[in-house]
Amino acid sequence: MNITIIGSGNVATHMAAAFKNAGHRIIQVYSRNMQHAALLAYHVGAEAIDSLDNINPDTGLFVVSVKDDAITAVVKALSAHKKLIVHTSGSTDLNSLLAFTPNAGVFYPLQTFSKIREVDFRSVPLCLEGADDRILADLKQLAFTISNNVYAVNSAQRKILHLAAVFACNFPNYLYGVAQELLAQNQMEFSLLRPLILETAQKVLEQEPRNVQTGPAVRNDEGTMAAHMQMLSDMPMLQDVYTLLSQGIIKNNKGLTAPE
Repeated sequence: MNITIIGSGNVATHMAAAFKNAGHRIIQVYSRNMQHAALLAYHVGAEAIDSLDNINPDTGLFVVSVKDDAITAVVKALSAHKKLIVHTSGSTDLNSLLAFTPNAGVFYPLQTFSKIREVDFRSVPLCLEGADDRILADLKQLAFTISNNVYAVNSAQRKILHLAAVFACNFPNYLYGVAQELLAQNQMEFSLLRPLILETAQKVLEQEPRNVQTGPAVRNDEGTMAAHMQMLSDMPMLQDVYTLLSQGIIKNNKGLTAPE
């Protein structure tokens, strides 16, 4: 299939590479920043453009991978070409496309992407939605060329998935940063925590998170929690975070036997 990538960020970069590796042709890469467009276009053998006025109509699909608040304007501009348009957002409703074109769908990869790290795209869950059954079938056929994990997920379900992903990915990563800063303030390396992080992740791959919860909150160790709060006395925001998370753990595990 001939595909045009709208965007040059993390998701666009990995998806463009996956399409190219699967034998699809990337016609163009658009970004408001020509340098960014040119870098991605170079890697996937496409033309770089920085204006939607220069879109090549010889494409079968527009993949819109831009910031959520820019999707509407981009889709409005692309709709004149009367080609299939999909966005890759986890939180944007399909109706945002249908307001401008009936040839619309969603192609949402449920994964965290960074340009500096390769991802096995065949393992990435692709959550699809189409304006009609024909479009959904076409998107499924395309999705299976780059991933083994393809799901039909409507807009309401996808928004819940995106919210769950924030709790499962973005918030823990922020907390890793907090831990790193606490250690750095006391001349210790974050590498000390990496085995702990890996073991925690491995356990939730094998069991339900609630069943493998550990720590002072699940043990109702009030003395340790009080000591931790004292250590955070000059960081009130982190005290609030510590309190809220501890209360959540206590509530979630109420009535359960605490793990050793």
